[in-house]
Amino acid sequence: MSTEVLWLVLAVVLVCVGVAGSVLPALPGVPLVFAGLLLAAWAGDFQQVTWIPLVVLGLLTVMSFVIDFAATALGAKRVGATKLAVLGAALGTLGGLFLGLPGLVLGPFVGAVAGELLSHGQVQQATRAGLATWMGLIFGTLAKLALVFTMLGVFALAYFV
Repeated sequence: MSTEVLWLVLAVVLVCVGVAGSVLPALPGVPLVFAGLLLAAWAGDFQQVTWIPLVVLGLLTVMSFVIDFAATALGAKRVGATKLAVLGAALGTLGGLFLGLPGLVLGPFVGAVAGELLSHGQVQQATRAGLATWMGLIFGTLAKLALVFTMLGVFALAYFV
């Protein structure tokens, strides 16, 4: 097997792990997808994929960080959630990893509610903050997935056209 094929296999692995990481919070999904696509372009000596699509892919990667932070913060701020609610949502997401899909879905909500309850103890406000923070995380995840598939489309267009 040639060296180029090995680099391409590694690139595909990085992209696949990155796609999974777009949903799983413990993995930096979008940067891994970018790294895989950059490696694939490099393995082909940048013949099919030149610097212009790579700059676009880089900008989309940077945009993913903005979306990640903004979605959760905007969801929480909309209902006046405290920083503890946002921290709780993040910790709940990490804890939820060990409980599979139900943990990933419920972990952020439970964490946000717990953080808000620790902050001021009002159940109704904690529930609103939990829902808003959870919705922010869900919309952020969906936006990251959309960015990942946009990145794959940009790369495919550059590679095959």
